[in-house]
Amino acid sequence: MSNSSTLAIRPAQAADVAAIFGMIHELAVFEKLDHMMIATPDMLHDSLFGPQPACEALVGTEDGEVVTFALFFHNFSTFLCRKGLYLEDLYVKQAARGKGYGKQMLVALAQLAVERNCGRFEWSVLDWNENAINFYQGMGADVMPDWRICRVTGEALTKLSAGKPQGISQ
Repeated sequence: MSNSSTLAIRPAQAADVAAIFGMIHELAVFEKLDHMMIATPDMLHDSLFGPQPACEALVGTEDGEVVTFALFFHNFSTFLCRKGLYLEDLYVKQAARGKGYGKQMLVALAQLAVERNCGRFEWSVLDWNENAINFYQGMGADVMPDWRICRVTGEALTKLSAGKPQGISQ
């Protein structure tokens, strides 16, 4: 994909799953969400490299060691009638921060979105993560103040799938 003098960016390979999984756990701890993490390395491997991959990943290596990853997938915009590239997670190991690796990963993803004729490249950011918000805005991203993420998981998802959503009397 792209190279700099110290970071090589390439598509993830099956051998990278353990390193990516370790960084996903670090990210969960940083975001104070590790109590919600049920993922396993096998689940990640299947999601990236199984018979029906759900996502893709790029990794950045420094001296042969994976120090950053970006996990993404395609979504779709009905208004644009084009696919988009959605960045689920971007993480740079603590020891590798401050070297421009996050910027290089975003540039590589933007290049991929352009190559794939995507109508947009988007992601979410936690509202308390001011450093990330400032970084993304500095890269030209608009933080969408009028949009909120809606999520249904666990028992609520099971109930909704059965036509018995929580909080709605029937």
